[in-house]
Amino acid sequence: MKICYLLFYSILFVTTCFAQDLPDTIERKNKLSDSLTEKFYVLKNNPEIRQGPYIALLDRKKPVARGNYKNGKKSGLWQFYDSEGRLNEKYNYDLQKLTYEAPLEAGNFSFLFDDSLKVGDRLTRPLRIGGVYYGFIPYLSLFRVPFDPYDINMEAFEAYLELLISPMGRLAQYRVRIASALYQYDRIFTMDVKLFSDEDRGFIPATKNGENVMSRILIKCYVTPSGTLDFN
Repeated sequence: MKICYLLFYSILFVTTCFAQDLPDTIERKNKLSDSLTEKFYVLKNNPEIRQGPYIALLDRKKPVARGNYKNGKKSGLWQFYDSEGRLNEKYNYDLQKLTYEAPLEAGNFSFLFDDSLKVGDRLTRPLRIGGVYYGFIPYLSLFRVPFDPYDINMEAFEAYLELLISPMGRLAQYRVRIASALYQYDRIFTMDVKLFSDEDRGFIPATKNGENVMSRILIKCYVTPSGTLDFN
């Protein structure tokens, strides 16, 4: 516990000190989801351009992403953490290179390969820059159940998110399945991938024996009381 708090306060200290060297910027905060908040800085003369340090916090205390913006673009080395605050990925945006990837633990993620497989094939899973939590927030925040969740027990619903990733590393399809035995409800929703930014449509594609292949990322989610998606 002490180690986690030390990491948290160290991040805040570095961010604060860095911001003091940016007199031409203004601090901004934004909610990415019910539980995730981001803090960043924008230029005073152009609030649309991000400049300087960035941090995203889960439940206001656990860092899930931190890095730096330069002229509105992610710059240099960024670090991404899972929902428990453990380092998950490091990505250098200047070099466009993944420099660290933690082993994927069993959990809410599963992967399918749209190709025939045989014993001995060498496979790599598709990767989303941003880690296994922060990187998938855009896909969770887009969807909301098409009914009023008021007076409905949303804990009785299950949700499954399916992302189809092309061999070129592009999001080709986005689907959500919402189901509840209690309410006799089971529907699949297909959303237009053009609703996402160009960055959010980008992945590192799966490979089979060194060749890029089409794949699917399946994520087991839960439906929040407000009707949005989230996962642990």
